[in-house]
Amino acid sequence: MRIFEPQLQPIMINVTIANFEQEVVAASMTTPVLIDFWAPWCGPCKSLGPILEKVEVEYAGRFKLVKIDSDQEQQIGAAFGIRSIPTCILMMNGQPVDGFTGALTEGKVKEFLDKHLPPAQDEKPAPEEPVIDPAADPQAALEKLQQTLAADPANDNARFDCVKLLLTLGRLDDAKAALAPALARAPAVRRLDSLKRWMDAIDFVAANAYGAGAETTFDSKIAANKRDFDARFGKARWLMSQQRWTDALDELLEILMRDKAWSEDLARKTCIAILDIMEPPKPKVADGQIPPEDATVATYRRRLSSVILS
Repeated sequence: MRIFEPQLQPIMINVTIANFEQEVVAASMTTPVLIDFWAPWCGPCKSLGPILEKVEVEYAGRFKLVKIDSDQEQQIGAAFGIRSIPTCILMMNGQPVDGFTGALTEGKVKEFLDKHLPPAQDEKPAPEEPVIDPAADPQAALEKLQQTLAADPANDNARFDCVKLLLTLGRLDDAKAALAPALARAPAVRRLDSLKRWMDAIDFVAANAYGAGAETTFDSKIAANKRDFDARFGKARWLMSQQRWTDALDELLEILMRDKAWSEDLARKTCIAILDIMEPPKPKVADGQIPPEDATVATYRRRLSSVILS
């Protein structure tokens, strides 16, 4: 018997700049979100819209469909580089992962979605074992994660949690060894890439022998030139090595407010990495409910979206 019962009606959500963070960015952390950029005057949009709604019903919760009027919300369209409509963008884990332009057939829409969405679940999963709190018993949590990885080396979630815990404990060499089997895939797996950026920050600090006085040195350079982005980014990496996450985010946001594209989008990518690292494990909730988001992470996600879309 299927877990998800088909919806009787499509869930029509019209997104604006006011609810974009909640309905798209935050929602995509748990469920893929398909954004349909359209306009009332667009003929192909009128053909594609009903197809998307029909597919949303058939996929029964495997993705969320939202619609953005490109005439009314030009700021969002510009942020995504929308040049023609209809254009659809698929968001997962807060980031665009793929898209298409034009009125595709129903079959082509499903083919597009099936490349990215998890398969439909026909049976209820086996009961999960109790989760060990890393803060309460880090060694027990680490042993459990290592056992999980030994049994399933392709489990990226377990690898992320294992490497993150090792880095939190200051065990850099062990963390590098734990990430090594998946290192080649890290650029394509966002959370693994986030761990690599944390490791790179630690190596950067060690290579430059930045000690306790490093923050004062960076601050002096920034005070002399607020657009010294190398100094700001260096300070952010030093703060990452100290696990001072919100301070590092504040510094990176200062770069983004002055130059969003600096150094091939490096500040934004590092912000996303820190948010991945900061995010605590999701608490268990009843089926169909969305787990609450950590308040600090949610605040900085909103700030990041606001800066990028400004």
